[in-house]
Amino acid sequence: MPAAGARLPLSALLALATAGFITILTEALPAGLLTQIGGDLGVSQSLVGQMVTIYAIGSLVAAIPLVALTRTWRRRPLLITAISGFAVVNTVTALSHDYALTMAARFFAGVFAGLLWALAAGYAIRMVAPHQQGRAIAIAMLGAPVALSIGIPAGTLLGAAAGWRLTFGLLSVAAILLVGWSLWALPDFPGQRGERRQPLSSVFRLPGIRPVLFVMFAVVLAHNILYTYIVPFLQPSGLDAEADRVLLVFGVASLVVIPVIGALVDRHLRRLVLASMILFAAASLVLAFWSDLSVAIYTGVIIWGLAFGGAATLFQTASAKAAGVEADAAQSMVVTTWNAAMAGGGLVGGLLLDSVGAGVFPVALLVILLPALVVAWLGRQGFPSYSQ
Repeated sequence: MPAAGARLPLSALLALATAGFITILTEALPAGLLTQIGGDLGVSQSLVGQMVTIYAIGSLVAAIPLVALTRTWRRRPLLITAISGFAVVNTVTALSHDYALTMAARFFAGVFAGLLWALAAGYAIRMVAPHQQGRAIAIAMLGAPVALSIGIPAGTLLGAAAGWRLTFGLLSVAAILLVGWSLWALPDFPGQRGERRQPLSSVFRLPGIRPVLFVMFAVVLAHNILYTYIVPFLQPSGLDAEADRVLLVFGVASLVVIPVIGALVDRHLRRLVLASMILFAAASLVLAFWSDLSVAIYTGVIIWGLAFGGAATLFQTASAKAAGVEADAAQSMVVTTWNAAMAGGGLVGGLLLDSVGAGVFPVALLVILLPALVVAWLGRQGFPSYSQ
């Protein structure tokens, strides 16, 4: 265990953040390069879009079984395996001219992502003293919002200018370099001894785990309904042509709040979770009442970004603290629940869009968020008033 006054191992934590950055870029880049990929592979844009779907399916089905299978393995070789997997699958994606082979590579990319995300938070907390665990997770999770706000737009521009295959090839190179960085910067940790492991069903029943998973599912579900279908939602205000700018504003707001979350999460986890959910509900109210006004849309999106930017840090910290030595098992449940909520957001949002229109989205968000806010308020074991 690190000493109480030890400094944060920034190089190691940033290596974890870079792994998350590569993971998110690998996942989301096809959405920005539909035309180029579809033309090259000879398939429709809708089929190219399924490259994102099958990636999410890989993460969804693999995280819990893989973590259960590898709980006794040493942590650094396991993490290196997951990172190396991205070098392989992105190389296959860059070289493939067959849609089926590309989809197979994307599925296994999701599998490696599920394992990586399940390991990252637990790895971060093992490297620091208990009172630094939230800050360590905040740094380790930094790669995801940076990828969404900066990496995806930059990767899309590079893919459009130099070709999508080069972009995925560069992701492979980045993964190989990250393997070297990780071998140098990351300490190794043993897996759990067989006699100390709890069954996953017992981990699920640990005090606090179920409230954390429920609240996280609701927040991510609500977020993904609006994020996935932001373009039709913006049409009444005439901002649909500026969707990229709106999402950039959201991304910047998400980034701004992360240092604040990182500085406060170890001492004020409960307050931050409740505040973020209240902010999200406030954003929904703004968007519900003034969805035809540009200034209100941008205001609501800024509030939404501030509310959601620290979500990964907050929920991973809460689950890790609730699970204790079973943090990796709990994180596999977090990964599975997060991906299920993302898929559910796309499904629910699509059904609402087809049946009643995008204007109902803010109301739907409130319907989802308010019960979750009650659970968070009552769930003091999952969301304690101070670090435990």
